[in-house]
Amino acid sequence: MTLRNDVGLHARPAALLVRSIAGLDANVSVRLGEDTADAHSVLALMSLGARQGDRVEVRASGEQAAEALRRVKDLVQRNFE
Repeated sequence: MTLRNDVGLHARPAALLVRSIAGLDANVSVRLGEDTADAHSVLALMSLGARQGDRVEVRASGEQAAEALRRVKDLVQRNFE
């Protein structure tokens, strides 16, 4: 997924992503280059330093993995609005 929002995965977008998958039975991670972060942690997501235009890979496993991926994709497509 390509981040098109102005600030990438800074504080607000990272928090929205974490909230969107909270409570789901899914392990979700976000990868940028060689670095991977737990998508359930705002600080971990921010530590990736993902900026506008960066392409991230999102992976999920568990019973609700498909729903988690759908929610993340929806957020990215809506530019975290």
